[in-house]
Amino acid sequence: MPRIVTSRTKTPPEGFSKIKPTLDEFEAELKDVQTAAESKVAARGSQNLWKVMRVHHERSRYVYTLYYKRKLISRELYHWLLRERYADKLLIAKWRKKGYEKLCCLRCIQTNESNHGTTCICRVPRAQLERDAESRGEEVAFRECVHCGCHGCASTD
Repeated sequence: MPRIVTSRTKTPPEGFSKIKPTLDEFEAELKDVQTAAESKVAARGSQNLWKVMRVHHERSRYVYTLYYKRKLISRELYHWLLRERYADKLLIAKWRKKGYEKLCCLRCIQTNESNHGTTCICRVPRAQLERDAESRGEEVAFRECVHCGCHGCASTD
């Protein structure tokens, strides 16, 4: 059952009007991507969701950058944005930890989602993938993550 939104009727904290146009652009892009994904045939499977996840990631990264990197929004506004789900607080919490600065999505670090009980291959540094492929005399087989479509989100890349 969806969450009953009660706090959206309250006025947002000071400074929201400055970032609202950008958040509205993300919202419009998200709606466009969702309608395009719904109109396509389901044969592509999870690839239709990759664009939705990309927009979600970009919007969360925007809020994260405003608060932690550029320090342009207040703590009150930041927490309000998280509470109103303009950004993913769990993903932002991971970005703050060492080694997860470029994490694409939370699914890629869940060990129960993989065959061998490890994280996704997109978390392996590209240099290591190339070394391993070279030692076997092959090309790197990894192109994009099966969960979200990223091309590698290891912090050392």
